[in-house]
Amino acid sequence: MALRIVANRPDPALLALPWSTPLEQWTEHVVPLPRGLSRHVVRIVRLGENTYAVKETVEDIAFREYRMLRDLQRIGLPAVVPQGVVTGRVDAAGEELPAALLTQHLQFSLPYRSLFAHGLTADNLPSLIDAMVVLLVRLHLADFYWGDVSLSNVLFRRSAGGFAAYLVDAETGELKSSLSDRLREHDLTVATENIFAELLDLQASESLDHEVRAHDIVEMLRERYDALWAELTAAEEFSAREMWRIEQRVERLNDLGFDVDELDIVTDWDGDKVHIQPKVVEEGHHRRELQALTGLNVEDAQARRMLNDIASFTAHLDLGREDRTLVANRWLTQVYEPIMAMVPATARGKLEPAEIFHEILVHRWYLSERAGHEIGILDTARDYIDSVLMEKPDEKVAADDD
Repeated sequence: MALRIVANRPDPALLALPWSTPLEQWTEHVVPLPRGLSRHVVRIVRLGENTYAVKETVEDIAFREYRMLRDLQRIGLPAVVPQGVVTGRVDAAGEELPAALLTQHLQFSLPYRSLFAHGLTADNLPSLIDAMVVLLVRLHLADFYWGDVSLSNVLFRRSAGGFAAYLVDAETGELKSSLSDRLREHDLTVATENIFAELLDLQASESLDHEVRAHDIVEMLRERYDALWAELTAAEEFSAREMWRIEQRVERLNDLGFDVDELDIVTDWDGDKVHIQPKVVEEGHHRRELQALTGLNVEDAQARRMLNDIASFTAHLDLGREDRTLVANRWLTQVYEPIMAMVPATARGKLEPAEIFHEILVHRWYLSERAGHEIGILDTARDYIDSVLMEKPDEKVAADDD
């Protein structure tokens, strides 16, 4: 049987992998990056500058998931990027081996178990749940039915002290023409059941405080999902004398990190009542704004912190009358880039640059409060790098905690 590789961006180095060996026996090219629990055999391999996750599965399922992940990428949803599918594998004895799905490794991402191994505590659980809620809501807004919502099927990246969640396993997912409330409710039920079990498992392994009530955490997930879904999609009615409420609704959504691309506005026959409902809502408001100003592509919460710092920079230097793009470029070259240049090469695998910048802003607040006066950002950066960053574990390459 001939080996066949289907890939959207073929990497010739893939041919060097030992496809005639069962994945669980691979040692060459395998790197010690943390990976989550999976019903399949999964290995993470590095080929030159590229790192991939390889998963053995049934051929039909591999192609289905590959195409589904491509669809999610095409519509801009947070999921791992598919690289290809390998079929026609046989071992030395001529026996068939499972097909393999390849995805690009998401840099600076960690499965939930590794986050707890790296010091995550019960105090961080609300942020983790919020990331899951935003991911699930975004998928549902795009009419995606997941079918297997769990912490194990997600990778988390740090985002301005919180987290951003990315879908890893799309094996059971479906893109619908219109997602029904029944399917949304089913996804939410599956999420609460799976996450409840995963929290109990963390407690059994002594990774999570036994005082944490898993039932309360999954109830929090349901409540926050319902609240965010309602804010993004619910209809609102008010009198024609309260038209300012349209702008207020849009601002609330912007504050949550969402843009409103389409708003359905209906008035009654005499124009006395106004009915509004968001029709097309897209996450990433702050991210797109920062990228337009500076070219930086970061998580939305990180972008919001940076935009706030640009506003402070503008006010401090009295640049309010200057073109905002020029001011942002000045901030980039006088603040952000000099700070990133201060980070030693040995520390660049610890956190993403945008997360380092966020932590420096937090560190400046603590230093300034202790000193009783404002501490300069560059002095803060030096102190943070020496006293905090150098002590952190690497998250770009971390020990495998299988």
